[in-house]
Amino acid sequence: MVSRQYTNKREERYRTAMKRYQKDRQRNVLAQPGEHSFILVLDNLQAGFNVPKIFRSAEAFGAHEIHLINVGPFDPAPAKGAFRKVPAKFYNNIEDCFEQLKARGYTLFTLEADKGKTLFQAKLPEKSAFILGNEDSGMSFDTASYPDVECLSIPHFGVTESLNVSIAASIVMYEYISQHQE
Repeated sequence: MVSRQYTNKREERYRTAMKRYQKDRQRNVLAQPGEHSFILVLDNLQAGFNVPKIFRSAEAFGAHEIHLINVGPFDPAPAKGAFRKVPAKFYNNIEDCFEQLKARGYTLFTLEADKGKTLFQAKLPEKSAFILGNEDSGMSFDTASYPDVECLSIPHFGVTESLNVSIAASIVMYEYISQHQE
Protein backbone atom coordinates (compact mmCIF):
# COMPACT_ATOMS: atom_id res chain seq x y z
CA MET A 1 0.00 0.00 0.00
CA VAL A 2 1.37 3.40 -1.02
CA SER A 3 1.31 5.96 1.74
CA ARG A 4 -0.71 9.11 1.29
CA GLN A 5 2.38 11.21 2.12
CA TYR A 6 4.37 9.50 -0.69
CA THR A 7 1.50 10.07 -3.13
CA ASN A 8 1.25 13.74 -2.19
CA LYS A 9 5.01 14.27 -2.62
CA ARG A 10 4.91 12.54 -5.99
CA GLU A 11 1.97 14.67 -7.14
CA GLU A 12 3.78 17.83 -5.99
CA ARG A 13 6.95 16.84 -7.91
CA TYR A 14 4.82 16.26 -11.00
CA ARG A 15 3.09 19.65 -10.66
CA THR A 16 6.46 21.37 -10.18
CA ALA A 17 7.90 19.61 -13.24
CA MET A 18 4.90 20.65 -15.37
CA LYS A 19 5.29 24.27 -14.23
CA ARG A 20 8.96 24.13 -15.29
CA TYR A 21 7.91 22.63 -18.63
CA GLN A 22 5.35 25.37 -19.33
CA LYS A 23 7.78 28.12 -18.34
CA ASP A 24 10.65 26.69 -20.41
CA ARG A 25 8.40 26.00 -23.39
CA GLN A 26 7.38 29.67 -23.40
CA ARG A 27 11.05 30.68 -23.21
CA ASN A 28 11.87 28.28 -26.04
CA VAL A 29 10.37 30.69 -28.60
CA LEU A 30 13.46 32.85 -28.02
CA ALA A 31 15.89 29.97 -28.64
CA GLN A 32 18.40 30.44 -31.44
CA PRO A 33 19.55 27.64 -33.79
CA GLY A 34 22.94 26.13 -33.01
CA GLU A 35 25.92 26.47 -35.30
CA HIS A 36 25.29 23.21 -37.16
CA SER A 37 22.51 22.54 -39.68
CA PHE A 38 21.39 19.11 -38.43
CA ILE A 39 17.99 18.57 -36.86
CA LEU A 40 16.84 15.84 -34.51
CA VAL A 41 13.31 14.50 -34.86
CA LEU A 42 12.02 12.76 -31.74
CA ASP A 43 9.25 10.47 -32.92
CA ASN A 44 6.78 9.43 -30.24
CA LEU A 45 9.40 9.21 -27.47
CA GLN A 46 8.20 8.73 -23.95
CA ALA A 47 8.37 12.14 -22.33
CA GLY A 48 10.52 10.98 -19.46
CA PHE A 49 14.23 11.10 -18.92
CA ASN A 50 15.52 10.72 -22.51
CA VAL A 51 13.90 13.81 -24.05
CA PRO A 52 15.57 16.36 -21.76
CA LYS A 53 18.89 14.50 -22.01
CA ILE A 54 18.67 14.72 -25.80
CA PHE A 55 18.07 18.48 -25.53
CA ARG A 56 21.14 18.76 -23.32
CA SER A 57 23.35 16.90 -25.81
CA ALA A 58 21.83 18.75 -28.77
CA GLU A 59 22.72 22.08 -27.19
CA ALA A 60 26.27 20.87 -26.55
CA PHE A 61 26.65 19.67 -30.16
CA GLY A 62 25.14 22.85 -31.67
CA ALA A 63 21.94 21.38 -33.13
CA HIS A 64 19.87 23.63 -35.36
CA GLU A 65 16.52 22.45 -33.92
CA ILE A 66 14.67 19.56 -32.35
CA HIS A 67 11.30 18.48 -33.74
CA LEU A 68 9.03 16.58 -31.37
CA ILE A 69 6.30 14.37 -32.79
CA ASN A 70 3.60 13.36 -30.34
CA VAL A 71 5.88 13.90 -27.34
CA GLY A 72 4.05 14.97 -24.22
CA PRO A 73 5.21 17.36 -21.51
CA PHE A 74 8.43 16.44 -19.74
CA ASP A 75 10.46 17.70 -16.82
CA PRO A 76 13.11 19.96 -18.38
CA ALA A 77 15.32 19.91 -15.27
CA PRO A 78 17.67 17.13 -16.56
CA ALA A 79 18.25 19.26 -19.70
CA LYS A 80 20.14 21.78 -17.52
CA GLY A 81 18.60 24.75 -19.37
CA ALA A 82 18.99 23.35 -22.90
CA PHE A 83 15.22 23.23 -23.52
CA ARG A 84 15.32 27.04 -23.41
CA LYS A 85 18.30 27.18 -25.81
CA VAL A 86 17.58 24.70 -28.63
CA PRO A 87 14.60 25.66 -30.82
CA ALA A 88 11.80 23.11 -30.53
CA LYS A 89 8.97 22.51 -32.98
CA PHE A 90 5.99 20.40 -31.96
CA TYR A 91 3.89 18.16 -34.22
CA ASN A 92 1.08 15.66 -33.76
CA ASN A 93 2.24 13.43 -36.63
CA ILE A 94 5.17 12.72 -38.92
CA GLU A 95 3.45 13.99 -42.09
CA ASP A 96 3.56 17.67 -41.14
CA CYS A 97 7.14 17.42 -39.90
CA PHE A 98 8.25 15.51 -43.01
CA GLU A 99 6.71 18.06 -45.39
CA GLN A 100 8.23 20.99 -43.52
CA LEU A 101 11.73 19.47 -43.50
CA LYS A 102 11.60 18.40 -47.16
CA ALA A 103 10.46 21.91 -48.16
CA ARG A 104 13.54 23.27 -46.36
CA GLY A 105 15.84 20.93 -48.29
CA TYR A 106 16.59 18.41 -45.56
CA THR A 107 17.54 14.78 -46.13
CA LEU A 108 15.81 12.62 -43.55
CA PHE A 109 17.32 9.55 -41.92
CA THR A 110 15.85 7.05 -39.50
CA LEU A 111 18.11 5.34 -37.01
CA GLU A 112 17.12 1.72 -36.64
CA ALA A 113 19.05 -1.24 -35.33
CA ASP A 114 20.49 -3.50 -38.05
CA LYS A 115 18.83 -1.70 -40.99
CA GLY A 116 20.35 0.24 -43.89
CA LYS A 117 23.90 1.53 -44.07
CA THR A 118 25.83 1.99 -40.91
CA LEU A 119 26.15 5.57 -39.74
CA PHE A 120 29.88 5.45 -40.44
CA GLN A 121 29.40 4.36 -44.08
CA ALA A 122 26.96 7.17 -44.88
CA LYS A 123 27.93 10.56 -46.23
CA LEU A 124 25.72 12.92 -44.24
CA PRO A 125 24.58 16.03 -46.12
CA GLU A 126 24.84 19.40 -44.42
CA LYS A 127 21.04 19.54 -44.08
CA SER A 128 20.47 16.21 -42.31
CA ALA A 129 17.50 15.41 -40.09
CA PHE A 130 17.76 12.32 -37.89
CA ILE A 131 14.55 10.61 -36.81
CA LEU A 132 14.81 8.78 -33.49
CA GLY A 133 11.92 6.46 -32.65
CA ASN A 134 10.49 5.09 -29.45
CA GLU A 135 12.82 2.55 -27.83
CA ASP A 136 10.02 -0.01 -27.44
CA SER A 137 7.87 0.49 -30.52
CA GLY A 138 10.27 2.10 -33.00
CA MET A 139 9.00 4.58 -35.57
CA SER A 140 5.38 5.72 -35.37
CA PHE A 141 5.04 5.48 -39.14
CA ASP A 142 5.60 2.94 -41.87
CA THR A 143 8.98 3.82 -43.35
CA ALA A 144 7.92 2.24 -46.66
CA SER A 145 5.40 5.09 -47.02
CA TYR A 146 8.31 7.56 -47.06
CA PRO A 147 10.74 6.35 -49.73
CA ASP A 148 12.77 9.58 -49.44
CA VAL A 149 13.73 8.71 -45.86
CA GLU A 150 16.99 6.79 -45.66
CA CYS A 151 17.69 4.24 -42.97
CA LEU A 152 20.90 4.20 -40.95
CA SER A 153 22.09 2.02 -38.11
CA ILE A 154 24.74 2.36 -35.46
CA PRO A 155 26.85 -0.79 -35.38
CA HIS A 156 27.02 -2.57 -32.06
CA PHE A 157 28.75 -5.76 -31.18
CA GLY A 158 27.15 -7.02 -27.99
CA VAL A 159 23.93 -8.92 -27.54
CA THR A 160 21.87 -5.86 -26.61
CA GLU A 161 19.19 -5.23 -29.24
CA SER A 162 19.62 -1.47 -29.40
CA LEU A 163 21.19 1.53 -27.72
CA ASN A 164 19.45 3.94 -25.40
CA VAL A 165 17.88 6.64 -27.59
CA SER A 166 19.73 9.52 -25.93
CA ILE A 167 23.04 7.71 -26.45
CA ALA A 168 22.14 7.01 -30.10
CA ALA A 169 21.32 10.72 -30.56
CA SER A 170 24.72 11.72 -29.19
CA ILE A 171 26.53 9.27 -31.46
CA VAL A 172 24.75 10.52 -34.59
CA MET A 173 25.44 14.16 -33.65
CA TYR A 174 29.11 13.39 -33.08
CA GLU A 175 29.41 11.60 -36.44
CA TYR A 176 27.65 14.46 -38.22
CA ILE A 177 30.07 16.99 -36.71
CA SER A 178 33.10 14.82 -37.47
CA GLN A 179 32.03 14.77 -41.16
CA HIS A 180 31.44 18.53 -41.29
CA GLN A 181 34.46 19.91 -39.46
CA GLU A 182 36.48 22.34 -41.51
